[in-house]
Amino acid sequence: MTCSAPGARIGARGAIPMRDEVPIHGARILILDDTPRDAALLRNFLLIEGYRDVETLLDSRRALEVCAARGADLVLLDLRMPHLDGFQVMAQLGSQEATGGIPVIVVTADADRDNVVKALRQGAADYLRKPLEPAEVLIRIRNVLRTELLSRAVREQNAALERKVAERTRELEQTQEELFVRLLRATEFRDGGTGHHVRRIGRNVYRMALLAGLSDSKAKDYRYASMMHDIGKVSVPDSILLKPERLTAEEFEIMKRHTVDGAAILGGSDREVLRLAEEIALTHHERWDGTGYPLGLSGSDIPLGGRMTSIFDVYDALTSERPYKNPWTEEDALRETRRLSGRAFDPELVDLFLTNLSMFQRQEFDDPETAPAVRTLCARA
Repeated sequence: MTCSAPGARIGARGAIPMRDEVPIHGARILILDDTPRDAALLRNFLLIEGYRDVETLLDSRRALEVCAARGADLVLLDLRMPHLDGFQVMAQLGSQEATGGIPVIVVTADADRDNVVKALRQGAADYLRKPLEPAEVLIRIRNVLRTELLSRAVREQNAALERKVAERTRELEQTQEELFVRLLRATEFRDGGTGHHVRRIGRNVYRMALLAGLSDSKAKDYRYASMMHDIGKVSVPDSILLKPERLTAEEFEIMKRHTVDGAAILGGSDREVLRLAEEIALTHHERWDGTGYPLGLSGSDIPLGGRMTSIFDVYDALTSERPYKNPWTEEDALRETRRLSGRAFDPELVDLFLTNLSMFQRQEFDDPETAPAVRTLCARA
């Protein structure tokens, strides 16, 4: 394998002007050739042209190790080498995520056209035959590096934009939740609440939805929708909503209307989260056995959002202080939840709740940092 003899300086036949907008001369280039003279000659071409980070490697067995450990922006690869030939080296590099994207220019004395086609099909960015003509070599290296570095810059820019979008999305979600909580506090304040009830309902419905196999996006829709389940209580008079004694039959009928009124407030939107919120507001007091209100639905005819919300609405109400009652202990509330399984609540959802209690601690609030852990827990459940 021979290269053209080192004559005058690179560029003696016409220097190549390099006015690229990308910093190609700082690129890390690895020359892999088992012939020391050829490797050194190619390295000198590059150093004279201004490339600053050029390494030669004579043993093809170390190619993957060197590229993985130190990285490379371009590999100049001989085909005919002992131990591993150029095709095997390309296969090794392509098999690893860390090295699979490194561009390769095959530089060889092999004139077999089938090997040219094979190398290009295997992913080589270009193919140069020895003996090498310096100007041609440098032009092709420049072109491949410009393409690679520009593509990398685009990928990095896209990744940065994606991070910004993700960050902005998190901010919007947090703002959305805060807006929901602040608006819904008006309802809870009338009932002696603080806004924590709707946050707990939203968090628990979200996690239940993940356990039930819904996507994270859909689970979030249910989260925000369930937080609006009691918005219809704005229509209930204080004399009934805050009454410390048991409601009369007439008063209870008025109280029951908060489901219909809530659905009316939320109805008519083409937004998925608001359609779910309308559905949940209307059905979160339906019972599995058909004795609930306002529609008397039973079993799976009750929408999923209503079935999930009803469990946590009752459980949270039992463990909270109200004008008409003291809070129950968690043990008593869990016992009541078990008793109502198959009566008021979907038994499968109750099983998910009771077998994953650590995910539904009353005192814990959602934190964006814990979301991946929550999804992991759900995947294992």
